[in-house]
Amino acid sequence: MSMTIQQAITHERMIVEELKWHEICPIDYVVPGTGVAALVQGEQIAIIRTNDGLFAALSNFDPFSEAFVIARGIVGDRGGVPKIASPIYKQSFSLETGECLDDPSVSLAVYPIRVFAGKIQVALPARVR
Repeated sequence: MSMTIQQAITHERMIVEELKWHEICPIDYVVPGTGVAALVQGEQIAIIRTNDGLFAALSNFDPFSEAFVIARGIVGDRGGVPKIASPIYKQSFSLETGECLDDPSVSLAVYPIRVFAGKIQVALPARVR
């Protein structure tokens, strides 16, 4: 099986970059239906918890208002898609993909998230040197 150039580049990035998990807080610190902001390796990340128990980690930067406010947004869903609405201009972003549900040309970065031993953890690439 041969690889395309893009697959080879992606494969090489996976070798060079591995995920580093960062402990954020105990799960109880994030009330269902809300979010909190965390600074991880210089990145502001919004940690969101839905009323259904889903956790999501997205960029905390709202590209429409150019403010770090996503964690303070309104958590809900649109047509079954879990989302958060910016508290400034109310654009909604999918918690699963980061895509703006009001303008698909805009999206937020989405980060891997997990709960481990009762703590929320977020992963960012850790470069191997």
